[in-house]
Amino acid sequence: MSVIQIKDKRFKTFIPEEQIMKEVARVADEINRDLSGTNPLFISVLNGSFMFTADLMKHLTMPCEVSFVKLASYEGTSSTGKVKELVGLGDDITGRTVVIVEDIVDTGLTMKQLVETLRARGPKDIKIATLLVKPDKLKVELDINYVAMNIPNDFIVGYGLDYDGLGRNYRDIYTVIE
Repeated sequence: MSVIQIKDKRFKTFIPEEQIMKEVARVADEINRDLSGTNPLFISVLNGSFMFTADLMKHLTMPCEVSFVKLASYEGTSSTGKVKELVGLGDDITGRTVVIVEDIVDTGLTMKQLVETLRARGPKDIKIATLLVKPDKLKVELDINYVAMNIPNDFIVGYGLDYDGLGRNYRDIYTVIE
């Protein structure tokens, strides 16, 4: 098992790249099945979901588009519960099927606010695809359509997820060593 150091914290391998890739392919298969013929717009939430989005898109077999939004609700290792929209969506989503692609849903507050913001723009349908969910930390009810993996309430880095901006580049997902 590999151990990495980022700033003041040590992390150990939690989910290896092979398992991540298997789950990403499974989620893509579900999306291909469910959304065939809809020409969906995938909205990737930056920065964390860039790796998940890139790998997911490689497995999609339907015509589709991808766009990006950047939201922030984290400081250090914990969610602030307050969402700051940093870069907005320029695409017209009226009457479109939209799939929000997120790296992790823990409290659900960020996702709930994003869904409400998008819903006000008149899409036909909004789906949520996330790499990770922390079910024990959810504070709001969300209809998450595509989940690669449920995880415990541990702080993690790698595969797009960061600790104060560092660690996104790792292929595996690591959990903090207490």
